[in-house]
Amino acid sequence: MSTVLVTGGSGFIGSHSILQLLAAGHQVRTTVRNLAREGDVRAQLKAGGGDPGDRLRFFAADLEKDTGWAEAVAGCEYVLHVASPFPATIPKDENELIVPAREGALRVLRASRNAGVKRVVMTSSFAAIGYGRKPQAAPFNETNWTDPNGEGVTPYVKSKTLAERAAWDFIEKEGNGLELAVVNPVGVFGPVLGADYATSILIVQKMMDGAVPGCPRVYFGAVDVRDLVDLHLRAMTNPAARGERFLAVAGDFLSVVDIARVLKQRMGAAARRVPTRELPNSVVRIAALFDPSIKQILPELGIVKNASGEKAQRVLGWAPRSREDAIVATAESLQRLGLLKDSAGKVRRPA
Repeated sequence: MSTVLVTGGSGFIGSHSILQLLAAGHQVRTTVRNLAREGDVRAQLKAGGGDPGDRLRFFAADLEKDTGWAEAVAGCEYVLHVASPFPATIPKDENELIVPAREGALRVLRASRNAGVKRVVMTSSFAAIGYGRKPQAAPFNETNWTDPNGEGVTPYVKSKTLAERAAWDFIEKEGNGLELAVVNPVGVFGPVLGADYATSILIVQKMMDGAVPGCPRVYFGAVDVRDLVDLHLRAMTNPAARGERFLAVAGDFLSVVDIARVLKQRMGAAARRVPTRELPNSVVRIAALFDPSIKQILPELGIVKNASGEKAQRVLGWAPRSREDAIVATAESLQRLGLLKDSAGKVRRPA
């Protein structure tokens, strides 16, 4: 088995990556910005059924600083670079996202090349594929690229696009034999392991809590975090993944109303607060004036998109669970961990 570094081990995708790598028998290292987070990460892994013991080592490293990366990658055969900022609101300065995403990717790649790492698998995003261009009827695939200067491109979308472009350019010009594979997930759902989870999980949480009055006309893809990590591991070792991008999407895109209906059908009484009314675009635009978190979806209102995960299935044998199961797993885990509000409107933590 190999020694593998996972960047951003305290995050939603990072912690699930550690679990699957340990289950496969690998020695795992992970980076956190502050080593004080080690206890939190180990608690999340325990919640996910893992007890890594001394098979997991922690290193302090920040995407915006050079220190720590050489030590973290030393002796590693593979690196899963999953760490990247994804805020709930749009920052005032887009460089707050662009700089750590792009420079962080280059730091990881540079350190990996210098340490003799065989392959880096980088988590990019559908954000680097399907934005800033005219709507298209055909599903987006790995040949498509976002125009970072296109209309309606948010700082997050721009940051993921520029970071992935920079990574491919680095491999071509300075890689020195280092291999790169990239995974581009859509909205990531699935079981949360604690209170530190992906921004996409907030969609389900807010709907279950009744914190939103209705459903905006927005469409996006879904993938379970466990299947996303499985795709990373396949891209890590399969020779056919070298130099390739892989869209991680389970089935067709959904609307927010579709998600509401899945929750209503599968979660029973627990989903009694979930709204199923579709909101007019004008109402959502007005709401964005008072809630900064809504501003990120405004450019996508009413735009129907789709994407295909056929390449990952054909080349790597990837077989994701359904988008519906991913959404339900999200809600069930939020309920199990006491991260949803009770009948009095308060978050009820488990005893």
